[in-house]
Amino acid sequence: MIASSVPSSVPIESDRDWQTLASDIQRWGAELGLQRNGIADTNLDRAEQRLLDWLQLGRHGAMDYMARHGVIRARPSELVPGTLRVITARIDYGPPAARASAAVLADPTKAFIARYALGRDYHKVLRGKLERLAGRIRDAIGDFGYRVFTDSAPVLEVALAAKSGLGWQGKHTLLLSRDAGSWFFLGEIYTDLPLPVTSEASAHCGSCTACIDACPTGAIVAPYQLDARRCISYLTIELRDSIPEALRPLIGNRVYGCDDCQLCCPWNRYAQDATEPEFAVRNGLDDADLVTLFAWTESEFSERMKGSAIRRIGYERWSRNLAVGLGNAPSSPAVIAALQARAGDPSPLVREHVAWALDRHRDRVAGA
Repeated sequence: MIASSVPSSVPIESDRDWQTLASDIQRWGAELGLQRNGIADTNLDRAEQRLLDWLQLGRHGAMDYMARHGVIRARPSELVPGTLRVITARIDYGPPAARASAAVLADPTKAFIARYALGRDYHKVLRGKLERLAGRIRDAIGDFGYRVFTDSAPVLEVALAAKSGLGWQGKHTLLLSRDAGSWFFLGEIYTDLPLPVTSEASAHCGSCTACIDACPTGAIVAPYQLDARRCISYLTIELRDSIPEALRPLIGNRVYGCDDCQLCCPWNRYAQDATEPEFAVRNGLDDADLVTLFAWTESEFSERMKGSAIRRIGYERWSRNLAVGLGNAPSSPAVIAALQARAGDPSPLVREHVAWALDRHRDRVAGA
């Protein structure tokens, strides 16, 4: 719950004062390394109905928390009582020195990892910046009520960002901006300050269907409609159980997330490289071999992935995903040996996917 504000050190008594504070927030955000800030009110009625329809169709898959939280995602003032406005922010994450995504995807011996996960965990980086922004506000006006979110609670961040003018929701359901594409993270500050809101941005997808056509598993079932159960990001990150066999060949070498719908988007020609050093590539994950990663022990995984978003899925799911990638890789002595070395893995989940991968290679050899 947002605490009641105490008298400010610089009393705000007029609309002009609130407008000045809103302008200051934009400037402070830029100084902290945020590319854009916006301010939204708490009315998300349209987004709430879309959320309910999505849940009704079961498109959230095994993400039970989506249904458990229900409409509270679309009601900021219920999630955090006292909320009047939401300060939104975006920060670019495209790692400037990473190997080209197309080159990694075209090499089936490599492990493709979504570009957002190549550097330090964005939750910590962006949250720190938003906390510092809140501190700037407090320094200017005194104590006020607020709470920071970075994909860390039931928040409709795309809807809030769109409402505050940071961009529009593309047909792939991600936020798009005319000057930055979609390669950025979003974060929010829920606050009890009656700040003036910023204007919504108009949509500019037009008749383009590039993202729909490019999705490897057909997860974008219609414009603005995503079936998470078929989405590679869901399958490799959110899903805790076995990946459906019919979808495994379609995953290719994507072992953590998928960027295909962004890579083909015309608006991403305007995307900017990250200026935040923490988003630089770590552990050579932009150009890593499947065989090399699969040979990591659990302790190596924990140590190398310290501070990475990837660490949250754990060693078991990481191994499951790599086994699928190796099953889709060309047959070679190195690939088969890597799989055979873990055929007796302690995890039934890993053993299942290793067995599937080895069967694929046996079938190929027999067919040849």
